[in-house]
Amino acid sequence: MKKYILSLAVVSLFYTKSDACAWSDPDYEYFNLFTQSIIKDKSYLPFLHSYSTRFYSDYKQTMLPDDNLETWKKYFNNQLNHAEAYDLVYKVSMNDLNTLKNGTPAHPLLQKLGTAFYQKYREGIDYLIEAKYLEPYMSINYIESENSFYYDRNSNRKNATALDYNKTIAALHSLYNAARNPEIKQRYGYQLVRLNHYTRNYDAALQAFKTYIEPIRLKGTVYFMALDQMAGAQRGLDMKSDANWNFFQVFMNSKDRKESAFVSMKLSDTASFSNIMKRANTNEEKNMAYFLLGYEDFNNPIPVMEKMYDINPDSEILKVMAVRSINELERSYLPIYYYTDAAAGKGSVQRGNTETKDPKAVQTDKANAEVKEEKLSFWQKIVRFFKNLFGGSKAEKTGNAAKADQSDDELFSNPDRIPFYTRTGYWYDEKTQDYLDDLEKFTEKTKEKSKDEYWQIADAYLKFLKKDYKASSEILNDIKTTNPEYLEEIKRMKVLNDIVSQPKIDAAYEDHLMKDYPEYFVEKKVEKDTANTNDYDYYGDTPSTSDFLRDVLANRYFLQGEDGKSFLMNNKLSDLQYNPNSSLVKSVEDFYRKPNKTQFEQQIIAKNLDSVGNIDAFFNTIYGDRAMRQADFEKAKSYYKKAQSFAGIPRLNYDWSEKEGQKITTKQYASSEYNGFNNISSLVFGHNVWESFESPDTESMKAENYSDFPFIKNNMNKLELTDILIQLKKIGSGTGEKAAQANQLIGNLLYNTSILGYYRQLFVMDVDNSNGGKYNFWNTDRKNPYTYYYKNFLDTSYIEPDNFDLAINYYQQALKLSNNKEEKARILFQMASAEQGKYYQYEAKSQVDYDYSDAKWSEKQDAHQKELDHTKNQKYRTYFALLKTQYSDTETAKNLMGSCTYFNYFMR
Repeated sequence: MKKYILSLAVVSLFYTKSDACAWSDPDYEYFNLFTQSIIKDKSYLPFLHSYSTRFYSDYKQTMLPDDNLETWKKYFNNQLNHAEAYDLVYKVSMNDLNTLKNGTPAHPLLQKLGTAFYQKYREGIDYLIEAKYLEPYMSINYIESENSFYYDRNSNRKNATALDYNKTIAALHSLYNAARNPEIKQRYGYQLVRLNHYTRNYDAALQAFKTYIEPIRLKGTVYFMALDQMAGAQRGLDMKSDANWNFFQVFMNSKDRKESAFVSMKLSDTASFSNIMKRANTNEEKNMAYFLLGYEDFNNPIPVMEKMYDINPDSEILKVMAVRSINELERSYLPIYYYTDAAAGKGSVQRGNTETKDPKAVQTDKANAEVKEEKLSFWQKIVRFFKNLFGGSKAEKTGNAAKADQSDDELFSNPDRIPFYTRTGYWYDEKTQDYLDDLEKFTEKTKEKSKDEYWQIADAYLKFLKKDYKASSEILNDIKTTNPEYLEEIKRMKVLNDIVSQPKIDAAYEDHLMKDYPEYFVEKKVEKDTANTNDYDYYGDTPSTSDFLRDVLANRYFLQGEDGKSFLMNNKLSDLQYNPNSSLVKSVEDFYRKPNKTQFEQQIIAKNLDSVGNIDAFFNTIYGDRAMRQADFEKAKSYYKKAQSFAGIPRLNYDWSEKEGQKITTKQYASSEYNGFNNISSLVFGHNVWESFESPDTESMKAENYSDFPFIKNNMNKLELTDILIQLKKIGSGTGEKAAQANQLIGNLLYNTSILGYYRQLFVMDVDNSNGGKYNFWNTDRKNPYTYYYKNFLDTSYIEPDNFDLAINYYQQALKLSNNKEEKARILFQMASAEQGKYYQYEAKSQVDYDYSDAKWSEKQDAHQKELDHTKNQKYRTYFALLKTQYSDTETAKNLMGSCTYFNYFMR
């Protein structure tokens, strides 16, 4: 038998890697398409698969059986419905029951039952009165120990020692002897065992069990309630093996005490389940012991399941093991996010991080840096830390990631790259495939032997994971069942097979989706409790079948080249601001302008064309910005003319207070604030005094002499800026110092709005120059980094790199036309800065990650760095060299040496 490495250890490593947020929850990171809770015996719900909590908890408490309540309902001859029995046993007070006993009931339920009810069930009501009197005291007394500081105990909390022990024991003994109904008599015996356990009279508790419980010879609910208490006393006497065995009996024979009995077994005996197996005699005991072994050590479940199958293929606990195994597989096949490193052939699952001022504003730098870090060994991270601390390449400092892109041709020609087909994930490997194959074989075998349709449903789902949609559908169509949970799962799986097997989504198929499956796509309106602002969900909604199907369609549209539709399946129009890539923006606009949209396109996709003010102005601002980055000022002007109603980059304000909780409001720009279109300072034509993006522009930037260009305003909008640039360009086509300065000012603007410039935010749809993925050199020469869909659009950068040659060309013309040596020195320095940008782009494309386990890792890294340094000095220091050889005597050069450390180093 193969050994499957699907351990919790591996998973904990996996989720440690993927937790970008401190509040990340792994049970929110897959779709849960196969509903674990369809098992018939709901007492095993806590033992379904979960990584977030010790026990599975994603179910309503009312789904769990209540042995005690069911026993009381039978005692009352099923005269009470579930709600009435629950109220009588758990809610009606002792005083209310005494009024019933006295013939004057005041509680509505007791009035309904009438005094005759007491006469008929006198012993039971009297017992409930006594039980309700004792219940507030029924906890064990706490004894401080050396670890007491770990606990936050309420010193005023009642416990069993607050009762008069002798008086209470005598009263219970008397009531026990007086009772005629064996079940009620046994209940008094249970109270005697429990009282002795909680007062730490452990020997007396064991004796009470022998004296008051065993002689009655009823082995129902009350017997196992008492056995649970006696096992606790045995543990107090250090009788670990016996305690463990009795907790095992409670686990096996009760429905509502399984979780607590399991914990008690673990506390009683560190080798608990192995020791239980040694004592198991009956097939039922052996089967349950195998279940506990398989549950606790889930590395290799199938061999244990084979043993359970040999004992009883119809066993409910065998289904629990199977559904846990299916859930384990689903987590690796169907995570909610795919982050691809094509070079490494891996995909990771991750929930993104956010920032208070705007959760999307800092998406790209963190996500890429974390994905990059995941590839580094511990020692490589140490090296990277100190390298960044003491200096390193610009690409390293800006979070450069190795180029790991897949061409569109490769993607489109390889349908197995589709995430819902492909084998992706950090721990999806050959062993996982073997695991799926063997679980499928086991399920096929079991469905032939078992009468439960569950195994047919499980087999159909495994075939769905293996892409055999035809076989899966055939199995589902043949299932005959009346179980409502089974029917719901079958219905869902038929939808999954239909949609996932569809190779192309066209208008006819979209009509089919709206006609036959609207419940999976049309969002239901949920009334929110606006008064409860403190109820903030950090995780968001649990991923659902609807979310999965949306991802499938987003992927199909992506592969069909309908990027706009793919994008809008997972994002809103306003999200384009974070990665305003021209081709994607154009595809989204094409969908926006598409006439005769299908009903699906109108209701499901187009609803994400959210409020950005004027949509036409939004698109035209993005296009105008792109034209500006290409130095096509006339084209930019044509777009900006149509963007004058631009309402501002659509951002949100996130505010939180103790009193009001989380408040989300649309950002309102001040009249003097840059909003993506208005309020651009004339310093955009100036030059750096020092490089400090955090400082005000009046400190970081210095204006040039604009006296010859009175049309340059102190404050401009983008349309006005293009007018100025067009005039400068016309003047720059002439000769003389004025033409030279006009070219210099254009060069300054292009450099200042590049990735290196103080005003780098102006033409990339950003509100300020603070760090983000838009300002990292890993974008250089990247094609579309998305290989499946745009769901993770906010977690990586997708924006065209700067063309530094555009600025250099204008500087070249200024240098050629100028006769002022001081000005020429300044121009050369600006050219050198732009050339430095070209080097950073080259460096970003030339990164190599060597395996740290390689004995020559350091040697290879040093050699590679020497190659980079050589290339830098040979090809990217042209203008620094000219400054040094021809202009070192200028005041400009001397001043630059004082303000620019790197230039000072180079000049020496």
